[in-house]
Amino acid sequence: MKVVLAEKPSVAQSIARIVGATHKKDGFFEGNGWQVTYAFGHLIQLAMPENYGYNSWSKSNLPMLPKEFLMIPRQKKEGKTYKNDPGVMKQLKIIKHLFEEADEIICATDSAREGEAIFRYIYNYLGIKKPVLRLWINSLTDAAIKDGFSNLQPDSNYDNLFLAAKARSEADWLVGMNATQACSITGKSLCSIGRVQTPTLVMIVERYLQNKEFKSVPFWQVALNTTDGVKLISAGKWDEKGQAERAYNTASKARNGKVIKAGKKQKTELPPLLFSLTDLQKAANSKYGYSADKTLNIAQSLYEKQLISYPRTGSSYIPDDVYDTIPGLLKNPVFDKFRASVDTIVKPSKRSVDASKIEDHHALLVTGVNPKTKDIKPDEQVIYDMILGRMVEAFSRPCEKEIDNYTVDAGGYLFTVSNTIILQKGWRAVYGAEDKDRLAVPSWYQGETICFTGAELQQGQTKPKPLHTEGTLLAAMETCGKDIDESPQRLELRSMWAQREAIKDSGIGTPATRAGIIETLVARNYVVREKKSLVPTAKGMEIYKIVKDMDIANASLTGMWEAKLAAIERGQMNVSQFNSDIVEYTKHVTDEFLHSDLKPILTGKQTEIECPLCHQGHIRFFDKVANCGNEGCNFHIFRTILGKKLTNSELTDLIIKGQTRELSGFKCKDGKPFKARLRRDDKGNISFLFNSKK
Repeated sequence: MKVVLAEKPSVAQSIARIVGATHKKDGFFEGNGWQVTYAFGHLIQLAMPENYGYNSWSKSNLPMLPKEFLMIPRQKKEGKTYKNDPGVMKQLKIIKHLFEEADEIICATDSAREGEAIFRYIYNYLGIKKPVLRLWINSLTDAAIKDGFSNLQPDSNYDNLFLAAKARSEADWLVGMNATQACSITGKSLCSIGRVQTPTLVMIVERYLQNKEFKSVPFWQVALNTTDGVKLISAGKWDEKGQAERAYNTASKARNGKVIKAGKKQKTELPPLLFSLTDLQKAANSKYGYSADKTLNIAQSLYEKQLISYPRTGSSYIPDDVYDTIPGLLKNPVFDKFRASVDTIVKPSKRSVDASKIEDHHALLVTGVNPKTKDIKPDEQVIYDMILGRMVEAFSRPCEKEIDNYTVDAGGYLFTVSNTIILQKGWRAVYGAEDKDRLAVPSWYQGETICFTGAELQQGQTKPKPLHTEGTLLAAMETCGKDIDESPQRLELRSMWAQREAIKDSGIGTPATRAGIIETLVARNYVVREKKSLVPTAKGMEIYKIVKDMDIANASLTGMWEAKLAAIERGQMNVSQFNSDIVEYTKHVTDEFLHSDLKPILTGKQTEIECPLCHQGHIRFFDKVANCGNEGCNFHIFRTILGKKLTNSELTDLIIKGQTRELSGFKCKDGKPFKARLRRDDKGNISFLFNSKK
């Protein structure tokens, strides 16, 4: 029997249909000599600190540096403890039985770093020793799956991919767990610090501070109107109104001026590259206000419906063999809404063709499967059309423009005007390029005299950089905060793309994880969304004040670790060296927090309630926790217990009296509500008390 492990049930179902495993069983599909089972994402995870004996948050435990990382099944939090997820345990038992009985095992998790980790963690945890083949596909179309099965490779070919994934997860554990505990202990309040999360927060806060602290200053320019109906603007700007007024008085008295410079040049604007995931997320956020997470989820759904290629790609390029399929694909009816532009494509542009710039997966493409057969939702149609339109743009001809620049001398002051004329729309025609009227600026020649009808004194204000949106933040994460001009008005695109390619391996996070990082910051209440903007909360600002001068906040340093992980994936760096380096970095980060003179993070509401555990400190109430203000005491009670958020009064009863009255609002695992009293023991552990049934 051949056994296939997919990453999700929906993917397993698609594969099962292709191989003929049409009988649905408990946890797998079976038939035609095949069994296709599945995970639910990560079924196995790195163990928590308590699994290594670190049962309390104490300076003496830090830094926590396990000699060997333990793997445990995914857990669910119940009260103050974590327990194995019953659904996970059941599925692991099914996978183990199938693997042990299998004649051949095939890894069919997502063809990427995390997909490889999902399979290997399960395989290793279950203690399986059988050889494994790898299904590597770029889409879930029938043709792609069949082609993948005809080209199975030994999974050992992807060892470096797994080593990079494993190194990344262990690095996140080391830095995140130690930094979080060190900061929380020193700052005397629960906080969350992460290897990628924290520098991302710093980017958001620094842009916010730049915006709010920006002092807008006025400036003045002079405009001249010509008898040709053209408006000339002074080449210089004046910070002092008096200087501008002198220029205005002189220019307004001038009845004519002389053209001292007349230039015409043609510009070729190359078509944009195909979408990577990050580029798609930025565009969807800018145009439709979609969050990065929403765009990723939609793209994943489109992938599972066989409509687009693998979505978690960091590449904007395709290889030559995929390019060879493009002329035929463009004839597909799915492109009919762009048919006028498609019909102008004689030979698709090869701008997005470069196999050397593809790591795991090529750029986003539609597969040619008709969306009308998949009953897609409106938001899915929006993202699908964006990918479709970008493909037409990317394979279209360049846009050819003529730019006319003129400089006119009027009373000793210089005035300029420029005009852009589209000679050949090319890719700009896909969404409609605006033709400038060629007569908007007459073809003046050098030395020509221009007559004026009047002058204007114009005032402007300097403006700050806007707050980060998810789109601009994704761009900053991609480049470690290095500014790269991506404005649509930019004429020279080569420099921008060259800069992006040079630093693409040094961004923070990956295309697959950046959306999750943003969602984590929102979930931690460090950042809130205000319309399209990302704004730090008071809590986020407090964290920023603590970490802003620390290495954990340095995006470039974090980007260096990402570059090293990419090098491991390519087989260019020894993973042992990376692990050794990250341990030293963890020690440094932990030491920075432990030896910092931190004020308590978010002072909270100080009470006169004596701590029932140490009897020395007093209890403080925070939004998510109540804890002891004594640095050496670990007493704390989380406000939310099984879905019920406790009030200050209820927390007070629990701390002073040792129990509450009967409370409603708790929820069982199946979502059913129940009532109970809460009881606290002498060690601070919380349990439920139920009234006896009469």
